[in-house]
Amino acid sequence: MSDSFSGKSGKVRVMYVRSDDENGKDNKGKRPAGKGGRDDNRRRDGNPRDKNPRNARGEGGDSRQRSSRDGAPRDNAWRNERAPGESSRPRSDRPRRDTSGESGGAYDSPWRTVSRAPSDEEETPDHGGISGKSQIDPEQIRRQRAEETRVYGEKACHALFSNRPDAIVRAWFLQEVTPRFREALRWMAANRKAYHVVDDEELSKASGTDHHGGVCFLIKKRQGLDARQYLEQQSAERDCVLALENVGNPHNLGGILRSCAHFGVQGVLLPDPALLESGAAIRTAEGGAEHVKAIGADDLAAELEVFRRAGYTIVTTTSAKGTSLSQLALPNKVVLVLGQEGNAQAAPWLRGDVNVSIDGTGKVEGLNVSVATGILLAEWWRQSRA
Repeated sequence: MSDSFSGKSGKVRVMYVRSDDENGKDNKGKRPAGKGGRDDNRRRDGNPRDKNPRNARGEGGDSRQRSSRDGAPRDNAWRNERAPGESSRPRSDRPRRDTSGESGGAYDSPWRTVSRAPSDEEETPDHGGISGKSQIDPEQIRRQRAEETRVYGEKACHALFSNRPDAIVRAWFLQEVTPRFREALRWMAANRKAYHVVDDEELSKASGTDHHGGVCFLIKKRQGLDARQYLEQQSAERDCVLALENVGNPHNLGGILRSCAHFGVQGVLLPDPALLESGAAIRTAEGGAEHVKAIGADDLAAELEVFRRAGYTIVTTTSAKGTSLSQLALPNKVVLVLGQEGNAQAAPWLRGDVNVSIDGTGKVEGLNVSVATGILLAEWWRQSRA
């Protein structure tokens, strides 16, 4: 007798073979399926199952078969079949492979994936000679950072974008200032310059200050000129160059740059041109830094000599006795030397062609260098206009 059932693999034909038991029952007392009967050992889905693992073909039980894909019957009692030469012990009695590992747990499925034990020699993956977390030379990163600086403040950033947008590497904005930088945002998007709209806390971290003014640019520093390069670019009949000695406060430098831009001074001579690129100095200059060129001077006295040979008059300033500024006729081309007097015998102060002082009440020793610069440049501008 046979029945047909449909399963996931298609239609399956199941055959039932009746035992020759004289009582009409199989060797386990089960009633075989017959006319009008139903095998009690059959699954609900129609597929029979054998509760007795020993009820295999050749042991007096049901020999159940199902068709394989090629139509040949296949023995359903495959669990007890043995390959030639294999041990005759029941498969359940054979030693099983311990896959519990280091945890010492119970035996799991033989199909479980077992991790390979670490070898004595770790294999080093081959990445084509590339190693390390970064493929950029650390020295190159240090040089790159040394060549960059942060500029912040609305007016300073507007002036920088108007004069040298290509220097911008990255930018950060508060949401409220973006409408005033609409053109800059369009340009950065078109030129694939990264920019971020952030909150106040994040902008403070990016700029390094709470006085960021709502915007910060990461830029490439300008390279300073030397005296000869500046003179090659200068062709005006009247020119004033400012030379600074021992002036490093960024707020003083920012105020000086702002005065220079206001009175038309194009060159500032100082030992370290990078000082004029500090964020605080550029912010204080309110955009004036973009109109002034930095001139490097490792040896200030030697550079002053270069300007002297080019026809410039060297004017030094002092709080001691000197020619009153109100009585001095400044020449067409002049280098004004200002700074911390500290050592009165310093060479730059002794090698000036003219020594000038700013009149006042004398109640204080002198003026702030930024304030003194503004007064001197205002007088130069007045005389040059006249």
